[in-house]
Amino acid sequence: MEKLVIRLGSQPDSQINWLVWSAQEQEIIASGVLESTEQLSTLKQRTGKDEVVLIVPGSEVLLKTVTLPGKANRKLLSAVPYMLEDELSQDVDHLFFAWHKQVDKEQQVAIVSKAKMQYWLDCLQDADLFCSKILPDTLCIPCEESSWQALTLDNDLIIRQSHWQGLSGEIQWLAPAVELYAKKQEQKLQLQLSTEPQIHNLANVEIDYQPGPMAMQTLAQQAVAAEFNLLQEQYKVKKRGKSGANQWRLAAILAGVALLTTFVDKGIQASQLSSQSDAIKQQIEAEFKRAFPETRRIVNVKSQMRQKMEALDQTSGGVSMLAMMSVLDGAFAQSQIKPQTLRFDRARSEIRMQAVATGYEALETFKRLAEQQGFTVEQGAINNRDDQVIGSLAIRSE
Repeated sequence: MEKLVIRLGSQPDSQINWLVWSAQEQEIIASGVLESTEQLSTLKQRTGKDEVVLIVPGSEVLLKTVTLPGKANRKLLSAVPYMLEDELSQDVDHLFFAWHKQVDKEQQVAIVSKAKMQYWLDCLQDADLFCSKILPDTLCIPCEESSWQALTLDNDLIIRQSHWQGLSGEIQWLAPAVELYAKKQEQKLQLQLSTEPQIHNLANVEIDYQPGPMAMQTLAQQAVAAEFNLLQEQYKVKKRGKSGANQWRLAAILAGVALLTTFVDKGIQASQLSSQSDAIKQQIEAEFKRAFPETRRIVNVKSQMRQKMEALDQTSGGVSMLAMMSVLDGAFAQSQIKPQTLRFDRARSEIRMQAVATGYEALETFKRLAEQQGFTVEQGAINNRDDQVIGSLAIRSE
């Protein structure tokens, strides 16, 4: 089976490495580098894959081993955050604790910021990618008890110290930190490096260079095979279906159909439609069938779409995305901006959207018209692409 593996950084402008790995053939199918998270949406089209195994910086995931008085159970595990509280730089309420194995009375736990977990998941969801596994890069290197295993990727040094211990960070600061640690040891620190050496002459460190596969291949192989997964508890992977993210993907399709029908109704005079009506009608019906493949016959697409939207709204609860999109209908039509991705935050009654526009003025027009309807609109990053601009917008219902 082929897997799309992505190594995502901590910041939107961090370089992103990706690779499609065939476990059956044990070979790379495709690989590449993206300059920022804004380009993640291109991977689905490039690779034909939308399910991701995500590798994140080990510097963001603290690996700890805690001694428990007995076999791990929910009550004992709930006490672990407070046992470690003095060793943590953040309040335990802001941290997520993911559990791994218990060996004898030693419980392995990975600790990561909830905000960082949400950031990584949001990046993939905005790109219409489904995440099935997340783990730190420090656990994606083969483990050897006799020596530390290491590789370099771009400007980063990644080290596997033991089964549940590792280091990850920029070479310029991590290499001196390793040297400082080694100086305090009686014996030389054994460091086996599998990629082209970018570190040399560290005091009391014996570097054994053993040429291996490219760094992303090593990381991908280990990530795909690994048992550990940060996606636990509230982040646990749910079966893919017409709920959750897929429900809002469906809503995005419906929004596109709604905008298109509005465009036909309001934006073009009948005389202009004479040569285009059949093509537009076919496009509308094709979009409707894409949203609802079980539909056998379309009699009145607007009426049928309204029924489907009402049914979807009833399953949402609270302020719904479709209700907001309905009110924003005129703003879309007049500004002529086109949504690429849509994500709905029900708790905040907020739509986060990446949209394509003919220019900055079109985005400003949409913002002004939406605010006239009582929404609060915040603009995010805006980038040029050929003769268009791509902008991020957060639209919140008051």
